[in-house]
Amino acid sequence: MTADEAVEAALGALDLETKARLLAGQDMWTLPAVPAIGLASLVMSDGPVGVRGVRWSADDPSVTLPSPTALAACWDPGLARRAGRLLAQEARRKGVHVLLAPTVNLHRSPLGGRHFEAYSEDPYLTGEIGAGYVRGVQDGGVAATVKHFVANDAETDRFTVDNTVPPRALRELYLAPFEAIVERARPWAVMAAYNQVNGVTMTEHRHLQNEVLREEWGFDGVVVSDWFAARSTAGALLGGLDVAMPGPHTVYGEALAAAVRAGDVDEERVDRAVRRVLRLAARVGALDGAAPAVPKPPEPLDGEALAREIAHRSFVLVRNTGDVLPLDPARTPRIALVGAAARAARVLGGGSAQVFPARTVSPLDGLTAALPEGTTLTYAPGADLSDEPEPAGPGFTLRAVCRDASGTVLADTPLPSGQIQWVGTDLPAGVTHEALHSVEVTGTFTPRESGDHGFGTRGLGPLTLTVAGRVLYDGVQEAGAEGDPFEAFAGAPAERGTAHLTAGRPVEVSLRHTVGHDRSAPLPAVVLSLLHRPPRRDPDALIAEAAEAARAADTAIVVVATTERVESEGFDRSDLRLPGRQDDLVRAVAAANPRTVVVVNAGAPVEMPWRDDVAAVLLTWFPGQEGGAALADVLLGAEEPGGRLPTTWPAALADAPVTAVTPVDGELRYDEGPFIGYRAWDRAGGPAPAYPFGHGLGYTTWEYESLAVTPTTARVRVRNTGTRPGREVVQLYVAPRADLVDRPARWLVGFGGAQAAPGASAEVEIRLAPRLFDLWDEDAGTWTTVPGPYEIRAGRSLADIRLAVTLELD
Repeated sequence: MTADEAVEAALGALDLETKARLLAGQDMWTLPAVPAIGLASLVMSDGPVGVRGVRWSADDPSVTLPSPTALAACWDPGLARRAGRLLAQEARRKGVHVLLAPTVNLHRSPLGGRHFEAYSEDPYLTGEIGAGYVRGVQDGGVAATVKHFVANDAETDRFTVDNTVPPRALRELYLAPFEAIVERARPWAVMAAYNQVNGVTMTEHRHLQNEVLREEWGFDGVVVSDWFAARSTAGALLGGLDVAMPGPHTVYGEALAAAVRAGDVDEERVDRAVRRVLRLAARVGALDGAAPAVPKPPEPLDGEALAREIAHRSFVLVRNTGDVLPLDPARTPRIALVGAAARAARVLGGGSAQVFPARTVSPLDGLTAALPEGTTLTYAPGADLSDEPEPAGPGFTLRAVCRDASGTVLADTPLPSGQIQWVGTDLPAGVTHEALHSVEVTGTFTPRESGDHGFGTRGLGPLTLTVAGRVLYDGVQEAGAEGDPFEAFAGAPAERGTAHLTAGRPVEVSLRHTVGHDRSAPLPAVVLSLLHRPPRRDPDALIAEAAEAARAADTAIVVVATTERVESEGFDRSDLRLPGRQDDLVRAVAAANPRTVVVVNAGAPVEMPWRDDVAAVLLTWFPGQEGGAALADVLLGAEEPGGRLPTTWPAALADAPVTAVTPVDGELRYDEGPFIGYRAWDRAGGPAPAYPFGHGLGYTTWEYESLAVTPTTARVRVRNTGTRPGREVVQLYVAPRADLVDRPARWLVGFGGAQAAPGASAEVEIRLAPRLFDLWDEDAGTWTTVPGPYEIRAGRSLADIRLAVTLELD
């Protein structure tokens, strides 16, 4: 029996109620099983940097790769494919069939709060990296879910905003990566976004989901809602939505069966959606009688090694004066490492993309392990990133004790951190929401420094916080009236008091929470965190101490970073400044030591007003669990910083040509049309960005020797003219004739990697982007070829063009 025959046989055996139930989540992450037809429960999980599984808990760790901006900075679809294969391997280990990734929305404005989870400002680069990622995930027999379809490019009012996007911009920019991935990688699922597009909510958008995605592009997979995005039973089904998540309370299930019986929707439309769900089950091996799309998964990959490789391949060296990098410990045996993020690195972004790695290598860890004997490494925190407490981590030994109303212990389970996020059926063994009355996060804390430590809570409802036998808080935390629903779901972090503690002397800590049973909530959940803040020190004294350490060293390395309150899901950024007094810290260290290297640990652009005052600047994004080891590799020259910028890096927010992310009267107008990112910078003609799209330095130099172009391909020969082996990212841009004022001045049409030893040359053959000479004709509603001439430019970045040839197009 073929897969199609197995699907049809299974569909024919189902009654209306079962079919309707199959289109609705049965809980947070799964669809129901139907044993009578041999259908297993389909399990979904968040990504994109790791596979969480159905448990959002640190006691179920995941291999944690660098952020999507980092993966895009590698400019290597083959590496993205290997990343996808590793995540498929992780998914199979955790019993997951459907990975909810990749995110292929665009960096329309640098203020987008979730840009670390998307790839680029450029639709072609986004589509190429996304296609590689999807192929890799599905190579492993796991479904990839391309999201968020479409124009979910900011977070403010994301559940209700109407993004009004002109047709040409919609086609040439925002739909383009989805179209490329559907064509080149054939994804098995797409996620419908929360927002509206041109007046229609995406879960009900007949034109985009049925006419464009399915009929025009030939997508044959499942369209699943973003969580809680589906709002109308008939509207969603008629609009092309197959699965409404999560459950059990959705617009499908019983409501859908009732709508069919009432004549509001036709059962044939239900059958179409169920057929697609069954096809998905067949592909991932969850339907008896149908051979899975991948009978045998690829050879296993080493997760730690791949995470480390992606990290160093993604690091973008944007400045390196006097060749201060790579460091030679023999010439600079005294190194000062500065910055709170050097000891507690931020390896991934916040929100639904968060997973819990089994281990994290900080810059301090990585350099300590890599530096040779005879090298002195000193550390100074330099500046606090935030005044807010963070979930309890190093120094804490914790467990969660679950009790019923009588006080009987239902479960006692270890906690790797102070965070609990049990949603739906995600509970410790032996615990049910009906029986659970209270949860206590309890254990000991051994401080590594003496002083007044701050403690706090995150969570809603009754909370009692006790430290060293003293109650710091006993009250009820209410939900805020404003903000993103996910913030309301978890509550905001709050410091509750301080305790004077002695370094090395353990104390008992406890956070007790009485669980509420809100029957109106879409899902039962237990979400709380025990928070901690180390002793506050005088900010000026911290900076002075760091400057003194830098003055006494041969080289100073400053690690600066954003925080989860700056880059996360659910809100956009209000500015691009580094939090706290990190800018002051960099200035002080640079003044004390001319050989200052700044490492920027951020998922998206930040302002760097000191960039011309330091010797080197290295962007490391959110580098994943092996980030510190990869950083040591690059700083010491064991590996080359291989990244190139996937998005323009402004010197100041005021210079950026597109910044609007806040709706006005519920509407966010994309008035800039097809001009975002470098397209908009070219058009604005104002101040130059700090670093252009595609920029990145290596540890060697390159000469571009020849360029040959046809309308579909280009061949570029480059020579390594330096003293080290290296990898060059050859970038191709097209520039139309100057009188075409309604077109961008230039745009990316191809790229490829070249590797060569010192003195050797390499030739790269690059497939040029489809529709290289086309634009979307809004009047005709179709693609139109615009005659040439066109100049094809090859270079190291948008601003470093080495060769050009002209193509005539009649």
